[in-house]
Amino acid sequence: MILPAEKELRAVLARFAQARIEHDVRPTGRTSRDLEDSAYTLCVMTGSRTVEQALLAADALLEQYGAGRVGFSQEDETLAA
Repeated sequence: MILPAEKELRAVLARFAQARIEHDVRPTGRTSRDLEDSAYTLCVMTGSRTVEQALLAADALLEQYGAGRVGFSQEDETLAA
């Protein structure tokens, strides 16, 4: 599996969360499609078959990304940006 970029993974997670909230608050055909689309994208990005598996996989990936930054100081992060 090709690992998604951290920025892209976070963007899809945010899109999924927003779609979930909108659909729970005021379900419409549009919110249903947005939720399905973001869930599908999240599953494809993580190589998962269900949203639950995709969310667990995304959490694990974000942990890996965070572990890769553990020896950097704040100054290093600022320079990298």
